[in-house]
Amino acid sequence: MDKKIKIIILAAGLGKRMQNENPKVLLKVKEKRMIEHLRDSIIEAQNTKPIAVIGHQAERVKAELGDSFSYVVQEQQLGTAHAVMMAQAECKDIENVMVLYGDQPFIKSSTIKNIIKKHLDNDATITFATTSVPDFKGFHKVFMTFARILRDGEKIKSIREFKDATEKEKEIREVNAGCYVFKASWLWKNLKNIDKKNAQGEYYLTDLVPIALGDGEKIETVNIEPREAMGANSKEDLEILEGIEV
Repeated sequence: MDKKIKIIILAAGLGKRMQNENPKVLLKVKEKRMIEHLRDSIIEAQNTKPIAVIGHQAERVKAELGDSFSYVVQEQQLGTAHAVMMAQAECKDIENVMVLYGDQPFIKSSTIKNIIKKHLDNDATITFATTSVPDFKGFHKVFMTFARILRDGEKIKSIREFKDATEKEKEIREVNAGCYVFKASWLWKNLKNIDKKNAQGEYYLTDLVPIALGDGEKIETVNIEPREAMGANSKEDLEILEGIEV
């Protein structure tokens, strides 16, 4: 096993806005489950079995997805940071942890490799992907509720979740693409320092960015193509993804 990197896929969501009783992670785009598209890119990039953090209908998810994943169950969906925390025991002795979202099917293996390479080459504490869109119309509509990237010039200041953003911040067109790599020792220590004083009352993984900045840690970003960053939070988003050429 490569101790340099372990990949975690967050796949515990209910998918309430999908108008579908199936677990979100089992929903299909282009005749294949979203998480299976992602798994194939991970295997091509790293030849490693990813950890899937699952929750809603966990036993059914395991039965349908089989043994191409390792599984960790998040009994209560308390946010993305809490989901990652559930996988700590599976990442023993690992130096770096990559976190991806199970509803982003179009991320390429080359992009996964590039993000990991930048992280390792620059000895960063956090490396994460962003994407930039011209507007939030047409197929870019899926990015409307993505977290916004706050910068001071080129320098990252924070990641603001959409529900916590001001109207001015919502106009920002650089958004969080939801792909992260963390130094594992720093990650496990600082996940415990996140609170849930936000609009959703959840533990946000994005709150690690201001913590790292406050500690003077090195943060790198990688800008990726919008279609790779596309995720599905609603039935309408799913239809947009279905219509995208990849």
